[in-house]
Amino acid sequence: MTAWEKLRPYGMVAPSIIIFSMFFIYPIFYMIYLSFYDWNFVSPDKTFVGLQNFKDLLTDEDFRQVLSNTTLYTLMTVALTTGLSLFLALWLNRKGVFHAFVQGAIFSPHIISLVSISLLWSWLMDPEYGLLNWVIGLFGFEKMQWLSHPETSLVSLVIVAVWKGIGYNTLVFIAGLQSIPADIYEAAALDQSKPWTTFRRIILPMLSPTIFFLVIINMIGSFQVFETIAIMTQGGPVNSTNTLVYYIYENGFRFFKIGYASAAGVILLAIVGLLTIVYFRLLSSRVHYR
Repeated sequence: MTAWEKLRPYGMVAPSIIIFSMFFIYPIFYMIYLSFYDWNFVSPDKTFVGLQNFKDLLTDEDFRQVLSNTTLYTLMTVALTTGLSLFLALWLNRKGVFHAFVQGAIFSPHIISLVSISLLWSWLMDPEYGLLNWVIGLFGFEKMQWLSHPETSLVSLVIVAVWKGIGYNTLVFIAGLQSIPADIYEAAALDQSKPWTTFRRIILPMLSPTIFFLVIINMIGSFQVFETIAIMTQGGPVNSTNTLVYYIYENGFRFFKIGYASAAGVILLAIVGLLTIVYFRLLSSRVHYR
């Protein structure tokens, strides 16, 4: 084998590696570097402060509130999206024009931009003229302050996230259900297995790779939520919907505290990485690959 033949595979992947390094690897290391400095994004001079940015973050009550908001938002979004998607997939996993229409209808929000969805739901949740309050008013309920009250604002954002993500998750679950061999269902029917037993002993184990994948994807996506918050609530009211990514953006590009924002970014990277590792270590052994 000539030297060119040995180097050709590396040359073919080199452009992708260079682009990936420029736009993903380098920014991560530069963010870590900036987290040790005090910089206002305008001045060419940076002041080395060591771990002071991290100390300030961990003692900041607003940051602790942001961590709490992010954790609660992620738990609710992942649990609701995964659970409802599995339920819909079990219902829609059959042939027919109606079921095909419903599949397309619930998938359509996935291909719409988050900006458009955020503007739409801002109108739907308007306390005076929104469609949601008009509907619940027909049943005699009082109008809700969906986005303007601390007790309902975060839940309102979760509703938007679940509405957008449920279609994609449902179709992935349907693909997983359709990959289960039909003879397994036939064997369960011959054994007179009850529906709940079939679901618990056959469907769930066979769907475990799909569930494993979707939980990881949904968790990472929930930690990265930004557009809906920036358009619908701007982190309010009283910091009740502020999450890590919006907090980083706010400190970095509104208050020009680049070192402080970079330290928050490092913490976000560490949290997501740690949760992913723990999730893989604890649950990967329970995934049943066929």
